[in-house]
Amino acid sequence: MGAVIEVKNLVKAFGDLLAVDDLSFTVYEGDVYGFLGQNGAGKSTTIRMLLSLIRPDSGNITLLGKSLLTKRHAILRQIGAVIERPDLYKYLSAYENLSIFARMSGIKPVNRSLMDQLEQVGLAERAHSRVETYSQGMKQRLGIAVALIHDPRLVILDEPTNGLDPQGIADMRNLIIGLSRNLKKTVLVSSHLLSEIEQIATRMIIIDKGKKIVEGNVDELFHPGNNRVHLEVAEQEKAWQLLSESRWGQNLEREDNAQLALQMPPEDVPLLVQFLVKNEISILSVRKANTLEDYFLSLTAGKQHVAAFTN
Repeated sequence: MGAVIEVKNLVKAFGDLLAVDDLSFTVYEGDVYGFLGQNGAGKSTTIRMLLSLIRPDSGNITLLGKSLLTKRHAILRQIGAVIERPDLYKYLSAYENLSIFARMSGIKPVNRSLMDQLEQVGLAERAHSRVETYSQGMKQRLGIAVALIHDPRLVILDEPTNGLDPQGIADMRNLIIGLSRNLKKTVLVSSHLLSEIEQIATRMIIIDKGKKIVEGNVDELFHPGNNRVHLEVAEQEKAWQLLSESRWGQNLEREDNAQLALQMPPEDVPLLVQFLVKNEISILSVRKANTLEDYFLSLTAGKQHVAAFTN
């Protein structure tokens, strides 16, 4: 599958605030790509750069095989997006809103086509109700219908479940899955809720303070057969050098609290301990972490992110 989004070494600062810091990632055709990070991590800034709403300070963005710098208009015609809350005409009906936005996109509105769009987002029965009578979840779904009116290849959704009740979140989740499975759209969806990304995404990235922490397939990142092992030793530099040159070197990381961490199957943990003891490394503690909360906490700056990722 070809790349739909390629971001390389993207940087954006606002004064002294470095919002996006040397960020690179790739979204492939057919992905539901989760863009995960706490509030303020740089997600919305990145999305605004993807949509050419703000300019990056440096780095390259390629969308649908074209450079955003030179092919902006051609690219944007193939993208649908909902950023924060959709702008809608609240005194008009959903049908009338969709008709207006179709004309703005250069599309002659056809009754059957408009009703099909509303059916896809679960609003056909309320097609002629004024938008001011809609719940926030219904407004979000209508916003997605507007984003789909020109049949884009790529759909970008920025925190689409913000402010929704549990039913609204479930409806949005099913809609996003349907965009991929039924309409064959590539979808990038940002969120600060790990549980939502886990349920809808095929691939994902985690960013923190504008930097990429990890990227990969959701099934692999959350595979129950893998454990993240936190290792505390008396001679950290000696252990780091030893492990770097061993079979575990490719999965070795140094955490912010100066502990070492490795990703490995649980059956390898006793072998790791034996290896360290044999090489006269004093082990102070070995702790396995394989819950989602533990996993994300191990990748971000500290325990202050618990609420951001789990509530």
